[in-house]
Amino acid sequence: MNVQFKKGVLNLCVLVLLDKQDHYGYELVQKISDQISISEGSVYPLLRRLTKEGYFTTYLKESTEGPPRKYYQLTELGRSYLDEQLVEWEKFTRGVNALIEEGRHE
Repeated sequence: MNVQFKKGVLNLCVLVLLDKQDHYGYELVQKISDQISISEGSVYPLLRRLTKEGYFTTYLKESTEGPPRKYYQLTELGRSYLDEQLVEWEKFTRGVNALIEEGRHE
């Protein structure tokens, strides 16, 4: 898949997953990787940035498989941001799909 496509949707993927439940970083990487081929290194800077912007909070939780894990939790600000991003995504994909259809049927 095109790298630019991935960069644009990674933000949205992380927000949507955290809206459903809290996750730790590697868990997010795995869930996204099941659908889209991404590198682990692309998710952590995004998590740091979105946490700094107030969209996530973090907490540590003990793990049976090693040191405590840092979990990310969507804040109310993050939920509002997700709603805005979903509206933008719908508009964007609707527009792109309309252009594709128009181009294919000429």
